[in-house]
Amino acid sequence: MKNEIQTILETSKTIAIVGASKNEKKDSYKVMKYLQHKGYKIFPINPNLSDRKILGETVYDKIGDIQNDIDIVNVFRPSDEVITIAKQAIKKKAKTLWLQLDIISPESKLIVESEGINFIENKCTKIEHKKFLR
Repeated sequence: MKNEIQTILETSKTIAIVGASKNEKKDSYKVMKYLQHKGYKIFPINPNLSDRKILGETVYDKIGDIQNDIDIVNVFRPSDEVITIAKQAIKKKAKTLWLQLDIISPESKLIVESEGINFIENKCTKIEHKKFLR
């Protein structure tokens, strides 16, 4: 039987990376590169790098600027910024709000789950992908 994380990763095609970095040593860059290599369409989000490119993808200022549907909003920002990101994910009708390792937001969980959005926290998309999908 599949678990929720495996199902999310198998059915998702598009991922917004909030807190994307062009620094190859940063986790957000490494995870973004891995997910892109695994076939996901990546949308980097970083207001400081808006309209530049990371890994060949145009960087967006915020989630709402992306024209495509988003399956996963993958968060690499401090926990205290997550409520704002959660509200943007709801407006964008994302299917999942995913908080990376050490990012916790019980308030965001309540907000997005009340809107029917999946919520994953304190887990790395790259680690989970390797665990279930290789």
